[in-house]
Amino acid sequence: MIMLNNLITGYAGNALTGPLNGAFRPGSPTAIVGMNGCGKSTLLKTLAGFLPPLGGSVSWPGDKRAIGWLAQQSELDRHFPLTVSDVVATGAWPAVSLMKSLRGETRSRIDAALEQVGLTALRRHTLNRLSGGQFQRMLFARLLVQDAPVMLMDEPFTGIDNQTSDALLALMAQLAARGKTLLVVLHNPQMVRRHFPETLWLHQGRYRWGKTTEVMPPLAPYPLPQECYDTPSF
Repeated sequence: MIMLNNLITGYAGNALTGPLNGAFRPGSPTAIVGMNGCGKSTLLKTLAGFLPPLGGSVSWPGDKRAIGWLAQQSELDRHFPLTVSDVVATGAWPAVSLMKSLRGETRSRIDAALEQVGLTALRRHTLNRLSGGQFQRMLFARLLVQDAPVMLMDEPFTGIDNQTSDALLALMAQLAARGKTLLVVLHNPQMVRRHFPETLWLHQGRYRWGKTTEVMPPLAPYPLPQECYDTPSF
């Protein structure tokens, strides 16, 4: 369980969130939602270790380095001369080094991940040949190979079709069933209500956190009225 203890996140000394208090539970995917600029991606990057907290702390179970990261597509270079198989293989970094070749067991994991996301036939394709959906499937395959206990995903469904979204949501459900901690930045309230039992909603320095049915009632407007954030829940 990941515990946030009065955590304040932001960058260049400017706070965007917090203080946040609560816990992300393994096996119960959590959606992180809110309007643009409220600090969703900043929170995720702080949890990943890319940004330092501005205050408070995060309590991690076990080794903090065991984190899977799926960035926004806009942050990735599609012209880098790598193949699909090369990118998926980077998910094996905890078990290999630059001086060692991939062993048979690791190669089998890569093959299985490519098959699971439907990219076996495209394994030799370079990144600039992939559609948005294919690119996102590749990033999910890398997560499957890494098999980290905590997986952080920043807007993983942006710019992809419904069929790909459904396939990736099914994969996420399988990961959650195995006890993975999934923290996912999202913008689609219907998707959140249907597939994420827990929600952290950020809004102008305030937050609501808990069961999605309570944080985002079915008939609630999007975003919630200002008064809904006056008393943070977690």
